[in-house]
Amino acid sequence: MSQPWVPFDDRGLAYGDGVFETILLYQGRPMLWAHHVKRLFEGCRRLAIDPPDETALAATWQAPSGSEWEVLKIIVTRGSGGRGYAVPDVAAPRLMSRRVPFQSDPQAWRQGVSVRVCSLRLARQPRLAGIKHLNRLENVLARQEWQTSAYREGLLADSHDLVVEATSMNLFWQQGGRIMTPDLDQCGVAGTLRAALIEAQHVVPAQLALDELAAVDRLWLANSVQGVWPISELWSSDGACLRRWQPLQHDPLQAVAHPLLGFPAAP
Repeated sequence: MSQPWVPFDDRGLAYGDGVFETILLYQGRPMLWAHHVKRLFEGCRRLAIDPPDETALAATWQAPSGSEWEVLKIIVTRGSGGRGYAVPDVAAPRLMSRRVPFQSDPQAWRQGVSVRVCSLRLARQPRLAGIKHLNRLENVLARQEWQTSAYREGLLADSHDLVVEATSMNLFWQQGGRIMTPDLDQCGVAGTLRAALIEAQHVVPAQLALDELAAVDRLWLANSVQGVWPISELWSSDGACLRRWQPLQHDPLQAVAHPLLGFPAAP
């Protein structure tokens, strides 16, 4: 099932017919591994792809490495075959993986980041909501909206103007002492760090309208590779500054999220 290259007729290449995971490794050990496996299996179930067995998945990170921190990317496609969009009667899924060294960004943890609101709106498709499928064209289009390094991320709302996520990170906000994250039952990627924080009851899913975004007490971005980035500046899609926040001396989201990734809670 493991294959280091993609043939021309692979359905993941042709149609985005597959799923992937991006996993932080610390001293050769995958962080939040159970959550990544669970999401990958759920993605395969939704797409009706036979998932790889856990032994094959574990083999992607068990080889020794000289780097303390790495990022592992796992891709599972349906394989080749079928007629057009019709899937083959008997599919042979492909499992591919790659590991690369990684360096975190403590300055973003401490000082926060500037983000902008994207003009693109995510389409609602509940059957794909939450999973990390290979068709990420909405994210690609949204990321083309800015070229300056002044913005580290772009925030995405759906067709009903509800805030969903950033282009490659989940969104969190604090209001009235509670930390919340968008409910992703219509679209968006349910991140593994997000899942772990919900499971531990540190955050709760909720809805946030786009026009309410600048009024919250605090905003963060987070994922299972970068950790938690406080948002220090929020900009509109047409270049207007909507809100600024001062850095926190003790960040409540980092305090519960970073130990799950092996990062310091207060760098």
